[in-house]
Amino acid sequence: MKVASTVRYVLVAGEASGDILGANLIKHLKNLQPEAIFEGIGGPLMEAEGLTSMVPMDRLSVMGLVEVLGRLRELLGIRKRLYQTCVDNPPTAFIGIDSPDFNLPLARKLKLAGIPTVHYVSPSVWAWRQKRIYKIKQSVDLMLALFPFEMPIYHQHQIPVTCVGHTLADDIPLQSDATEARQKLGLEKVDGPIFAILPGSREGEVSRLAPLFAETIKLIKQRQQDATFIIPAANSARREQIEKILAETQADAVIIDGQSRTVMAAADAILLASGTAALEAMLVKRPMVVAYKVNRLTYEIMKRMVKVPYVSLPNLLANETLVPELLQDEAQPESLATRLLQTWQSFQQDKQIQQKYVDLHNMLRKNAGEQGAQAIVTMLAEKQAMQVEKQA
Repeated sequence: MKVASTVRYVLVAGEASGDILGANLIKHLKNLQPEAIFEGIGGPLMEAEGLTSMVPMDRLSVMGLVEVLGRLRELLGIRKRLYQTCVDNPPTAFIGIDSPDFNLPLARKLKLAGIPTVHYVSPSVWAWRQKRIYKIKQSVDLMLALFPFEMPIYHQHQIPVTCVGHTLADDIPLQSDATEARQKLGLEKVDGPIFAILPGSREGEVSRLAPLFAETIKLIKQRQQDATFIIPAANSARREQIEKILAETQADAVIIDGQSRTVMAAADAILLASGTAALEAMLVKRPMVVAYKVNRLTYEIMKRMVKVPYVSLPNLLANETLVPELLQDEAQPESLATRLLQTWQSFQQDKQIQQKYVDLHNMLRKNAGEQGAQAIVTMLAEKQAMQVEKQA
């Protein structure tokens, strides 16, 4: 194996949330190591920080046990190419960002090849497939966890771990100004309530959720005639997909290119897919209803494997039901419309939930990118010191 002559990191992110984390991490690694080179797979934010992406990030954006099968050959091919690139020209470290089913097997092979490995975002070993912790121990030299409740299982299994918090908690102010957000979106003259609708950023989840959310929009409009609906589109492909679904269902909504955080801040309440968006909605302190649907077989398999009572991050962090979750068969237009209107109307009077949102925000504010970069550099320095000691 060749010895790396320059500081060079290979990072792999598979979706928009990972792109946010990766970009922030790269930024702080550059502060510590200005000469560092960054390669791998990432999205526009990571590329803006200097990452050279081998393939478009959306080629890794697939979710669900069944859904992966249709893309398996392509995914394995990408992973094989990444492995060969790292073995032929060993990086200073490999950093997998979320996407554990793709990144951890790759990290394990690279660790066996003598390449330091880091995984950023703990897999949900505390919720399901707990035995993965043994493979994680074989795969990573350092785990960067986002949430405090994830730490005990790593300490229990003696896996190096640092809780870095979440970069969204660092970036989003404790109070988000709705008036300013509406001005940015050209909605300052809207008189009635504004509802943000977020059906996800992946093609598959948009195809499952956007028709459901569109029917929900129509029901809310019947009950709240002065309501306005805004939908952020993650990219041009998602915009085209959402436009087609709105036309087919004859639902009326304003589609906005990107700016999902501004869309949330402009809203009085939010209907969204489960995922990082729910955390972001909590951080901008807006009431929300979380909904999700997956392939029926995927749902039946996961229902038997999941060991926690919640799927949304606000509820997991609070260990109680802060936000309504309507999943699979419970996610119907009538129930979604009713719960969203109820949540919107009650939130402003519920000071206890508002304070819990603020408390959770403060808990996650740890300067994630800086903490993560420092933990990586420290781990690498310790490894180098150990190698020098062995050679002495």
